[in-house]
Amino acid sequence: MTSSNSQHKQVALVTGASSGIGRVSARALAEAGFEVVGTSRSAARVEPLPGVTFVDLDVTSDASVEAAVADVIGRFGRVDVLVNNAGLGLAGAAEESSMDQVETLFDTNVFGLIRVTNAVLTHMRAQGSGRVVNISSVLGFLPAPYMAIYAATKHAVEGYTESIDHEVRQHGIRVLLVEPGYTSTDFEANSAWSDRPIPAYDDQRRTAAKILSAAMKDADSPSVVATKVVEAATAARPRGRYPAGPLAARVSLLRRFVPRAAFDKQIRKLNQLPA
Repeated sequence: MTSSNSQHKQVALVTGASSGIGRVSARALAEAGFEVVGTSRSAARVEPLPGVTFVDLDVTSDASVEAAVADVIGRFGRVDVLVNNAGLGLAGAAEESSMDQVETLFDTNVFGLIRVTNAVLTHMRAQGSGRVVNISSVLGFLPAPYMAIYAATKHAVEGYTESIDHEVRQHGIRVLLVEPGYTSTDFEANSAWSDRPIPAYDDQRRTAAKILSAAMKDADSPSVVATKVVEAATAARPRGRYPAGPLAARVSLLRRFVPRAAFDKQIRKLNQLPA
């Protein structure tokens, strides 16, 4: 999708680009020839990144989203690719999270993604082209004991993405999914735990924390995800889903082809839950 003429670079907007997958993806898109705009809630505090312009954006605020997109359009005239990466993590038994905590997570991971997408689609429709790449997770199609609320946000992102993709194709726009597995960033370390712990879940919650910690030791580099982001942004014939990394590719196949009862049994075994 990128132009060979540096005077007419296509423009990519990446949310949550101050660190982790977002930052590495922003750099990869710049290296692929895009004019890249990265967002952060405090752009002035972000370490500079060659080829990337940073702007303030809080995905939970309508006014902030509208102002940021207007800023990008004012500076560059267009948005060709939107990468919705901004997100929060949450672990713990589903029952242990207050509704305030649940709403906060959905406001960032789901409603924030929709806010930014809506703000950008107006311009993409007017130019007759565009691509939206939503960073999901393998937990967007897998059950996730002790990460149920987070998994629910990613399941929502997947349903939204697949549905809106059909709505906007006639306007030259595609909306796609990138699905990482465990990725070596600070995301898991910075994820919140449920805010009203219940003693009945104490033992299994501790087990879940150990399983997560062990999985992170073999986590993929964020560059694995960034490669898929660039592929989704530039492919002439894009696929709807881009599993990122060996684990993601493997479990994506298993989810589709393993019988439900066998898959359910394996989920309980991997999460060390009673048979």
